[in-house]
Amino acid sequence: MYIIPAIDVLDKKVVRLREGDYNEVTTYDTSLEEQIEKYYANGTEIVHIIDLNGAKGDLSNQSYLFDIVQKTEMKVQYGGGVRSIDMIKRLIDGGVFRVIVGTQAITNPDFLEELSNLNIGRIKYTDRIVIAIDVLDEVIKYSGWLESSSIKLKEYIDRCLSLGFYRFLCTDISKDGKLGGAGVELYKKLLDHSPIIKLIGSGGISSMKDIQALADLEKMESCVVGRAIYEDKVSIEEIKEWNLKSLIKF
Repeated sequence: MYIIPAIDVLDKKVVRLREGDYNEVTTYDTSLEEQIEKYYANGTEIVHIIDLNGAKGDLSNQSYLFDIVQKTEMKVQYGGGVRSIDMIKRLIDGGVFRVIVGTQAITNPDFLEELSNLNIGRIKYTDRIVIAIDVLDEVIKYSGWLESSSIKLKEYIDRCLSLGFYRFLCTDISKDGKLGGAGVELYKKLLDHSPIIKLIGSGGISSMKDIQALADLEKMESCVVGRAIYEDKVSIEEIKEWNLKSLIKF
């Protein structure tokens, strides 16, 4: 299992939200460029960048983020405000390693089917797509976690798999930003339901002990760590050491 450091950006500032609440914002004294360079200098291969403005439909951050993402040598897993097929193509063709798709896949029934049809030619787009599943009490949330979906969690996973999408970023909202431990039980349910998925865990990780608990699930592909890094619960050196031992190759 690989550890992916997270950088959430709101109004061009590096922040973390508590349980997805935009009124519960912690702002950190670092820039996106500085944080990317810090991870890169310590051997991290991939970074997770979320446009929190974009997640709620505000596109004011996008040109700023695109410019930085295209300049870095790191592999970037990017999400927030990805609402169109054209945008996905532009991101991937522009060098983004993975694109996270959330709200549009839930609210537009035809979106994933249309996206799956791009799987031709040199680039296999489904290999580069991460389906975001943001969950609160087994209810899927979207639009920056402000709206709830009636789609059943396991049914949604099955539909995505039927269209060729197999990598999922699952955020346990009840854990997110609270440093209270990872959503191990939720991830176990998903992996038991479908062992073939590539699952990325997110939310609540507060220590290397939490990371080990996720790794003990065996089939977890990776996990995203944010607040724990900024608040010195998990060090960049520990992440480097862990990832060097990991057999996962991105």
